[in-house]
Amino acid sequence: MSAVAQESAAGTGRAARAGIQLVLVLFALFYLLPLYVMGVNSFKPLSEITGGNMMALPQVWTLEAWGAAWSTAQIGVEPTGLRPYFLNSILMVVPAVAISTILGALNGYVLTKWRFRGDKWVFGLMLFSCFIPFQIVLIPMAVTLGKLGLAGSVPGLVLVHVVYGLGFTTLYFRNYYAAFPTELVRAAQIDGAGFFRIFWRILLPVSGPIAVVSVIWQFTNIWNDFLFGASFGGTSQPMTVALNNLVQSSTGVKEYNVHFAGAILAALPTLVVYIVAGRYFVRGLMAGSVKG
Repeated sequence: MSAVAQESAAGTGRAARAGIQLVLVLFALFYLLPLYVMGVNSFKPLSEITGGNMMALPQVWTLEAWGAAWSTAQIGVEPTGLRPYFLNSILMVVPAVAISTILGALNGYVLTKWRFRGDKWVFGLMLFSCFIPFQIVLIPMAVTLGKLGLAGSVPGLVLVHVVYGLGFTTLYFRNYYAAFPTELVRAAQIDGAGFFRIFWRILLPVSGPIAVVSVIWQFTNIWNDFLFGASFGGTSQPMTVALNNLVQSSTGVKEYNVHFAGAILAALPTLVVYIVAGRYFVRGLMAGSVKG
């Protein structure tokens, strides 16, 4: 191929890449447009929103809406701000993510390196649990929580999310450990290592990528959950339920600036998690969670 042809082909390739990048940028801007609207209007007084352009930048920048969304006066007997419910979400998410991830790792370890009769059936049933809609388990879960004395409490919500998320974490770790050399486990058994020693010393140290996938997946699902929080939260409701209460508490003129600020506050933790660990999430998926 001549130099002129090579240069022409390279120019065509650069033009194609530029076109693809332009399309992706346009899609990204379109996707981020609602976030922009929420962000700029959360810093406006309500009069600017109701009597102006929601796409325009604030003429007067104020944090009053953020303060009102985070901590407002009491209406009736319950606070309408998000602050009292933030701790509930933290106390629910952290143990639920940790427990479901650890149990998922143990399940994946057993289902790949300690095979037993019927292990495929066990894994199949756990995989099936990933496709069960939330609504189907509401009544059985309510009965179970009532008998355990955990109804309307944070520990009850932790149990609900651990049980519902266990199928997903088991799937991730099972597929990841399936690609791990079984010979290393057999060699450790010959050397006298037991079940937990092999897990802690051999498998767990190399489980970082898939553990990040499990943590991000569980954290996002649990933090953003509304149905379980509204059904089983009682007086220990999470932030998503509090956000709904905040919106419903507005009477007369809707305080859109407060609602926008509250929505951003409720979504901020998951956004931070993805910003900090998003690249590790992709690496973990590529490292083995979609294998097997």
